Amino acid sequence: MSEKLVYHFSPSNADGDALMLDVLGGKGANLAQMCNMGLPVPPGFTISSSACELYHRDKDLFRKILEKEIQKSLQVLEAVTGKVFGSKVRPLLVSVRSGSKFSMPGMLDTILNVGLNDEIIASCSSRFILDSYRRLIQMYGDVVLKVESYHFEEVLYNYKNSKGILRDHDLSISDLHELIEAFREVVKRNSHASLPEDVYVQVMACIEAVFQSWGNERAKTYRKIHDIPESVGTAVNIQSMVFGNFNERSGSGVLFTRNPSNGHKTMFGEYMKCVQGEDIVSGVRTPQPIGELKSENPRLYEQIESVCQSLEKHYRDVQDIEFTIEDDALYILQTRSAKRSVEAAIRVAVDMVKEGLITKEEAVLRIRPKSLESLLHPRIDDEANHQIIGSGLPASPGAASGKIIFSTEEAVKRAQGGEKVILVKSETSPEDIAGMHAAVAILTTRGGMTSHAAVVARGMGKPCVCALSGGSIDQYSQVLRITPDVTLNKGDEITIDGTSGNVILGNASTSEFSFSDEFSTFMTWVDEFRQISVRANAETKEDVEVALRFGADGIGLCRTEHMFFSEDRIHIVRDMIVAEDLRQRSIALKKLLPIQQGCFAAIFREMQGRCVTVRLLDPPLHEFLPADEASLESFRKHSALEDSFIQRRIKVLKEENPMLGHRGCRIAISHPEIYEMQLHAIFGAAQEVGDVKLEVMIPFIMNADELCAIKQLVTSVAQGYSVDYLLGNMIELPSAAILADRIAESSDFFSFGTNDLTQTTLGISRDDCGMFMNIYKEKGLFREDPFISIQVESVGFLIKEAIKKGRSANKALKIGICGEHGGDPYSVEFFASSGVDYVSCSPYRVPIAKVAAAQHSIKMKQNNETL
Repeated sequence: MSEKLVYHFSPSNADGDALMLDVLGGKGANLAQMCNMGLPVPPGFTISSSACELYHRDKDLFRKILEKEIQKSLQVLEAVTGKVFGSKVRPLLVSVRSGSKFSMPGMLDTILNVGLNDEIIASCSSRFILDSYRRLIQMYGDVVLKVESYHFEEVLYNYKNSKGILRDHDLSISDLHELIEAFREVVKRNSHASLPEDVYVQVMACIEAVFQSWGNERAKTYRKIHDIPESVGTAVNIQSMVFGNFNERSGSGVLFTRNPSNGHKTMFGEYMKCVQGEDIVSGVRTPQPIGELKSENPRLYEQIESVCQSLEKHYRDVQDIEFTIEDDALYILQTRSAKRSVEAAIRVAVDMVKEGLITKEEAVLRIRPKSLESLLHPRIDDEANHQIIGSGLPASPGAASGKIIFSTEEAVKRAQGGEKVILVKSETSPEDIAGMHAAVAILTTRGGMTSHAAVVARGMGKPCVCALSGGSIDQYSQVLRITPDVTLNKGDEITIDGTSGNVILGNASTSEFSFSDEFSTFMTWVDEFRQISVRANAETKEDVEVALRFGADGIGLCRTEHMFFSEDRIHIVRDMIVAEDLRQRSIALKKLLPIQQGCFAAIFREMQGRCVTVRLLDPPLHEFLPADEASLESFRKHSALEDSFIQRRIKVLKEENPMLGHRGCRIAISHPEIYEMQLHAIFGAAQEVGDVKLEVMIPFIMNADELCAIKQLVTSVAQGYSVDYLLGNMIELPSAAILADRIAESSDFFSFGTNDLTQTTLGISRDDCGMFMNIYKEKGLFREDPFISIQVESVGFLIKEAIKKGRSANKALKIGICGEHGGDPYSVEFFASSGVDYVSCSPYRVPIAKVAAAQHSIKMKQNNETL
């Protein structure tokens, strides 16, 4: 095999650079780049991601090729460091770390202090070497031999308690000898194996374990959540160890070049004396703020600040940096683009444009559209009275209420059942990724602002509080104790405020998102670049207010039937539906006319001359009829109709397949008086308000004949009003898409109802597909739920064909999208590339659709410029 699999790096020489992500992974590429920049990086070598593919394809061939390569590379490292791997005198110890192209914090495995054995310990039993050895036994046992880490932590915790020891670095040489023996016993008892004495066997086993971790469940779950391809694999980095546990002038830390929660331009992070880095990122220990280092060691603090500035200037992005201090000497172990809250991401993007680091286009491309969801929803209402029962570190902003759950398995199960849950743990580990995804918020009793829980929660956009003061969990009793007077049980409801760090008893009231100056600036840039309009689906004054607040260009779908469901209207609607003749129906319609006209007038006034697309009655009539005995009894009380008549009519009107039955334009054909009432209400309201850009939309059209028949009714009613309007129709059936050219001759616009078009194209019921959809996704039959992201090959094909046909017959034809897909970033990009004029989505998804549309325009421009 001639492909190069091993790449070396050291301060004097590096085989790669930051551009070699595909080969070296993110960590390896950045280590090489930092060496090229002259930063203090411990030397090492990277085994490429191609070796990961080779390992999973042919383990024997992998070992045959790599064993010799690893030995040669360790010899090179020996020459650079002046140390010898496996030697009793100045032994070379290495770390073995993963490093995928895509950042996956905590998902893959790491082993430190590889290269120690009993012989070396016997000849060099300093405190820090013994401490490093007990850590190696634990990490090797956990990662390679699959002995869960809590076994070791329990031994350590109990030993320290029995001796009255508070801090790890207060363990004496004698203590460490005892712990090493205890850790060996844990490994033997739980794996029937031991740490190999042959250091080359150690390092190969660690490399293979890291490659194996690419396929573990937590990593698979993380990739699925973050849309990371399974095929990219991971590189492995072998790096000379530097020791944060060397002495009192040593330590380890994690920092961000800007605050990852709010984006402020201040160095943010944590460190601990006399520990190794894994102690911090694992969340097992609670560290000190990085700012305290400034008074303890000003020279080191200034050096760290200088490194931060250099890295941020080079990468033009916020950096997440791991560092170690060994005997007052600083070493940088890793840098990567920092995970951050969406609030921080927007502030950073705007600030970096102002600082001249990036362009406005780059700023827009850096914000993941879906991430805005966590920003736009309510937060804790500061004006309301809340019972704060505890506080910790504000690890990830936002607020959410839910029931306390102590295990990942139960969190997933309950969330699938529709409950809102808060995952409460001492600290989270990568094994908890599924539970964190299922939960609405996370609370831990240990760990810091850069712990696993904090980093992952910020990446997911979920509220998180870490290091709950005084908090402890009794797993056996399923109890969270915060103070002697505050004890909470599984299932109790609390609210997590990840912005303040507070834990609140019960379901706390919230207030709406308020726009920051940075958000407003960012959305101004988004509007500058996008080329399609973004409207909102709204039919109440409250919905319209939200839509306008989030910058909707208009209303793309006003569903008239949603105005019927309030208690004072539904019984009139039911009278209208069960009516057996025109006379009875007309009585109810006369009552409904002023109600609908008032609703439309309120919306038109709120929109102040912006476009409003009103869809006439669409759902099957049975949806309005009583569905249970209680609603039936309520209808009986309010209706003058006899009970036997009501029962008979409900039975007659029942449909076997209502979604393909008597609905949409078919109601207008069989009962034109219903649409006639709605049209009078619409045109009357428009005339009353005056400044209205009105579009009337006919649903569920299957051919041009249907549209023409209803167009006559619309034209007839409109003649009685002085109102300008456009008349269009929805494309929700394959038949309508196929016949789009004929339909377009009588239509001013098309609006694709992608929910029903997906159902009727794929033959899948949106209401029933939950029984098999996850199976289809797991088997790769669907990339995503087709009711969330458009199925391009089938539904998308029909949309493109209908647009082409429609505009061939009517060049002025306006094209829109009004299904739920209008707020899905993947679908928005497809629609924009297909030539639509606008998409319409729920009000809270308007900014998401806008960003997706702007990103599409920017990428198209960039692609054209490179041709």
